[in-house]
Amino acid sequence: QVQLVESGGGLVQPGGSLRLSCAASGTTFNAYTMGWYRQAPGKQRELVAHITSRGDTHCADSVKGRFTISRDNAKNTAYLQMNSLKPEDTAVYYCHINWEYWGQGTLVTVSE
Repeated sequence: QVQLVESGGGLVQPGGSLRLSCAASGTTFNAYTMGWYRQAPGKQRELVAHITSRGDTHCADSVKGRFTISRDNAKNTAYLQMNSLKPEDTAVYYCHINWEYWGQGTLVTVSE
């Protein structure tokens, strides 16, 4: 059974940084694209970033230059490094594997 467990969310001040982790189990991790979406209160879920099995990355325009997605296939884990955080980055962040399996989400709050 495929499981994804996110961690690393929390409360941070504007301009601060957080690193989210997504640990996968029950699948051949390195064969698939991993990614992150987020959903803010009252809004639709939106793409944040994804990374292919080859390591090619794509980030949404809203986070380019601030967020970096990476993966460690030896640890079956994907990461989202978030720098220069803004209040509008506040959301529940969800990781996925191949857009097929999803984690439970981790809350990121950017506020004074």
